[in-house]
Amino acid sequence: MYHRCVDTLKTFVVPLTFLVCLSFSLQGRGDGETHPTGQSADLTSQQSQALERSQEAIGNRAAEYEFLDQDRRPVHFSDYLGKPLLVNFIFTSCHHTCPMMTANLVKVVDVARDAVGRNAFSVVTVGFDVEVDTPEMMRFFAVERGVDFDGWDFLSGDSEAIERITADLGFYYTPSASGFDHLAQSTVLDAEGKVYRQVYGQSFDPPALVEPLKELVFGEQPDAGKLSDWINGIKLFCTVYDPSSGKYYFDYSLFVSIGVGLICLFSIAFFVIKSWREHETNPSA
Repeated sequence: MYHRCVDTLKTFVVPLTFLVCLSFSLQGRGDGETHPTGQSADLTSQQSQALERSQEAIGNRAAEYEFLDQDRRPVHFSDYLGKPLLVNFIFTSCHHTCPMMTANLVKVVDVARDAVGRNAFSVVTVGFDVEVDTPEMMRFFAVERGVDFDGWDFLSGDSEAIERITADLGFYYTPSASGFDHLAQSTVLDAEGKVYRQVYGQSFDPPALVEPLKELVFGEQPDAGKLSDWINGIKLFCTVYDPSSGKYYFDYSLFVSIGVGLICLFSIAFFVIKSWREHETNPSA
């Protein structure tokens, strides 16, 4: 792993690979009824269109919206700008996908905070079932999933706010016999409110979310001329994921290799200088 860090330290340019898993949620207010087999062709087309719409939203700048948080306090979307923001969508009467997705997100957000800093980004969960997802229901849903509200708000909005934010962020949902069909999507926005990455699946590994957050927090292409950016560049490429523990850690092997290299370099230099001086002192030797 340290070889990757050494190369990055020299160039500050290394391609990153992200784990992305698409999961199209078909859960409703009941126990998650599935669509009849005869509708499979239409469902495949629906999934394809939903994914295409989601990907087309990358680069969109989120507009201003007004919501109520879980404590019924009015909030504006602009309140969350200034640092990266993670947005996901749920409906509180869902019995399977939304609870599972939120429970997984709790774990991944904890890993991300350890990797990039607890206050380095914010999280909001938006309830898109306008009639049911009241602030009280959103709070109850969050508490049931073990959410820490520090830096994570659960928002309720009116029909206009929900329609606008889902359109801007490329989130697909539609009423169905079982409640709602929707895309299991988490959206990463940059500090200016532009869609930076879409993460799919009701359950996904931490790198799918942490890697784009690392890029946004530490900088995609650090400027080697600035000390702070130089340090962030090291953090970006040497904060690595350990699948066995499910957490990120800083790879100190870079500095070990640099130390060993310096020792070897000084040893060689010492030997060369010593030999040269001995030759100068006794040319006939």
